[in-house]
Amino acid sequence: MLEPIYITGAGVVSAIGIGKAETLASLQKGLSGIGEMKYLRSVHRELPVGEVKLSNAEMMQMLGADPDPRLTRTALIGRLALREALAEARLSGEALQQVPFISSTTVGGMDRRELFHAEEDTPDSLHAAIATHGCAASTDMIASPFGPFAMQTTVSTACSSATNAIITGANMLRCGLAERVVVGGSESLTLFHLNGFHALMILDHQPCRPFDRDRAGLNLGEGAAYLVMETASSAVRRGIQPLCRLSGYGNACDAFHQTASSPEGEGAFMAMSEALRMAALKPGEIHYINAHGTGTPNNDESETRALRRIFGEAVPPVSSTKSFTGHTTSASGSIEAVFCLLALQHQFLPQNLNWHTPMDGGLTPVTDVSPQGEIRHILSNAFGFGGNDSSIILSQL
Repeated sequence: MLEPIYITGAGVVSAIGIGKAETLASLQKGLSGIGEMKYLRSVHRELPVGEVKLSNAEMMQMLGADPDPRLTRTALIGRLALREALAEARLSGEALQQVPFISSTTVGGMDRRELFHAEEDTPDSLHAAIATHGCAASTDMIASPFGPFAMQTTVSTACSSATNAIITGANMLRCGLAERVVVGGSESLTLFHLNGFHALMILDHQPCRPFDRDRAGLNLGEGAAYLVMETASSAVRRGIQPLCRLSGYGNACDAFHQTASSPEGEGAFMAMSEALRMAALKPGEIHYINAHGTGTPNNDESETRALRRIFGEAVPPVSSTKSFTGHTTSASGSIEAVFCLLALQHQFLPQNLNWHTPMDGGLTPVTDVSPQGEIRHILSNAFGFGGNDSSIILSQL
């Protein structure tokens, strides 16, 4: 029998809060962080976004870091979330030398590179822009104040990245390659990011409305979240109280299209099915689903069909928390995993904000935070471009 995997620490930063306490309050009160952009210097002011409500300078001050323009926004947001996760799990110093760090991002240090193109033109600034541009550079910058870690690696599979970081870490624990891992992701808003999605014509000019008949696209967001996961024996030996279990997970790639989801949600269906099989749970034992739920016409219809294939007419309470944060792309899977952890701990259902009208044959998502019974198992979905789809299940101890 496989040893249980426990989550013993978590940290989160997004448009709805810095840390778990602020995040919990926003989720329970239905307070969205989506609004007019303040920090991203874009001409597209008409597009709502879910920005972290801090400047780079303010984050440096919170972290006690010396002012350094080379520090990217992705790295700063990631450091805030990682600091909270490590503190809760009581991990620091030499102990981290035995802990792998698996982080995810897609834009990496693109924000720094854009500043070079916009206003800087010296050899030193060019070198700094190149050195901080790559995804792995973001992982290094996030880890550097806390490590050294046993190893560092970076996952970049678009919007399933952070969930795949969780799965990668879990596989390392299962295979005996580590007793403890730190997993998650960080993503900042950039012009490349915003303009790329705008070119795909899938950005809503209003706050997004996942699973609504009149949905018109997604809002982009930024944020970070990290989880400390460890084997049950490691948690017992350290005397640390687990927060919940990672009871199942699955990844599949249907390779239907570069950006679109398959009409019947084949990859999503396979990922959710595998997570249920690993957790040894029947569909009826899932008490809440945190959907990928981007608010695009294609995703929400495809995901609904996949959910119907598994749960039939008895789909559990389901919502998309991207209506709170915007779509944080590569960080979304770990951010939403922390939301699910909070829902388990505090027994509430995160709402699907802005929903008014059912889709044809669609679902009625959560609009009331009060569950009808105990929440014991939560399924969380993260689906990426290219059909790289992942699902995890978090369970009470």
